[in-house]
Amino acid sequence: MKNRPPYAIASVDHALHLVVLLQQEGSLSVSEGAELLGVARSTAHRLLTTLVYRDFAEQGADRRYRPGTSLGTAHPAPALLLRRAALPHMQALVERVEETVSLQIRVGTEVRFVESVECTRALRVGDRSGKVLPAHQVAGGKVLLAALPPTGLSELYDGGDLDTSTLRKRLALVRTRGYAVNNQETEAGVTAVGVLVPGSDLEPAGALSLAVPSTRFARADLASYVGPLHATAARIAADLR
Repeated sequence: MKNRPPYAIASVDHALHLVVLLQQEGSLSVSEGAELLGVARSTAHRLLTTLVYRDFAEQGADRRYRPGTSLGTAHPAPALLLRRAALPHMQALVERVEETVSLQIRVGTEVRFVESVECTRALRVGDRSGKVLPAHQVAGGKVLLAALPPTGLSELYDGGDLDTSTLRKRLALVRTRGYAVNNQETEAGVTAVGVLVPGSDLEPAGALSLAVPSTRFARADLASYVGPLHATAARIAADLR
């Protein structure tokens, strides 16, 4: 399991986190960046102006910062409102199940982890915020892909190297069950369970997943994970509305 380095350089970590946030949100003000990083506004301003200097960000006439040319042009829909609605419910869920919980959005064939709340157990899955992984392997990504119409899945994967016939069968099972499992597909020693966070117009707002060290995971415990996950996702959706 990947954990925060013991000798992490805070300024580098903050700058890289800001890069990910710019991609996730589409745009950020200095105060929003400071809030998301948990730093002073002056620190966020220095970091953002440095990113502008290196073309990882650019500032518009509205004084908001957006992804720069070094990041390309593609970025997902803003995730700030989703994160703010989800965080208190994620914290309550972690207190209940005593496992790490993450919030994800899908961007094309990838899933981005936009928020994580770690549990306090000695053996636990670490913070996943900022990670980007293949959607078809991640529990949250699977439920997001399963929510797509057949044409949407074809647009993403047809013509690629992925066996889409097998993927469609697996996603059909995900739709039937209402949840997905990632059993060490993306990281040895980590098993995760994911459910959809409903959005408006029947479109999912994102996905919520619970990650467990595989040595502690048992299929018999699935119901004790899936039920609270669905209840939490419903609360987040209600707050979004």
